[in-house]
Amino acid sequence: MANIKDIAKKAGVSVTTVSRVLNNHPYVSEGKRKAVLLAIEESNYQRNINAVHLSKGETLLIGVVVPFTNHPYFGLLVEGIANEAMKNNYKLVLFQTNYEADREIEALKMLQYKQIDSLIICSRICGWEIINQFTEYGPIVLCEDARNHNVSSTFIDHYISFTNALEYLHNKGHYKVGYCIGRKSGSSSRQRGKAYADFLSRINERYNEEYIFYECLNFEHGEDVVRRLSSMDNPPTALLVTNDIAAAGIVTSCREIGIRIPDDLAIMGFDNQPISKIMHITTLEIPLVQMGRNLLLQALDGEKHTHEEISVKLIERQTV
Repeated sequence: MANIKDIAKKAGVSVTTVSRVLNNHPYVSEGKRKAVLLAIEESNYQRNINAVHLSKGETLLIGVVVPFTNHPYFGLLVEGIANEAMKNNYKLVLFQTNYEADREIEALKMLQYKQIDSLIICSRICGWEIINQFTEYGPIVLCEDARNHNVSSTFIDHYISFTNALEYLHNKGHYKVGYCIGRKSGSSSRQRGKAYADFLSRINERYNEEYIFYECLNFEHGEDVVRRLSSMDNPPTALLVTNDIAAAGIVTSCREIGIRIPDDLAIMGFDNQPISKIMHITTLEIPLVQMGRNLLLQALDGEKHTHEEISVKLIERQTV
């Protein structure tokens, strides 16, 4: 394959002149420009795009870390990221971690080795002691409250949003309220757990470990929740479910075994995904596509660290 030196020799010009033609430099005579272009065509020369990006100090690639690619929550985030990336002529490198730390570290090392220009982490597994080791190598943006760290972030206040949702259920007459959550670990889970404990303290209700359901991410996990509810002597009268897919699984399973929604059990979801509208599930709307767009813009603005809190909106339907 011909290289830039071959093109220069064939066109009878210097390597510098060939480089100027390739980069559309204005100070090249028309005769030399035509000679170089003809030599390129006859030699079927292809530019080494990696070398071009290296010389400019950028790859036009943004890394995006997600734990799962088949979950609607992360799908909508990536949709917003991808739409904004396209507008700015950037491409995405997607990392699926399954919440395995080694996979997340692989993405961080790509930032360190300048294989990507910046990194968006939609949900992390690594602790800050690891993340902080890589902040000097390029912009890192997180989809969580990271105001005390050397990164940018777009986030919702999970403590406040969870508190508001619990108060809404309480105002509807519910005292025995449980909740379903994806992971025990993670900053969002900790904020929600604290909001729940504080809520129970305010209404003078006893903390009941049975009312908390972990690893509740998918439709099938909602079915597992209903099996546990059916075996309880004193089940909760309302559940706050941290995503609409699991909430849909709970609603469907309840209907199959005769638990009336909302008379026997009120259900409130999170995210306002399309399935919540189809199944008339009361939920809190998180504008995930908007959040994705903002994450990408923050990734492009590597000069400063910014933090943007996104508000949520109550969507009342038929399950509360």
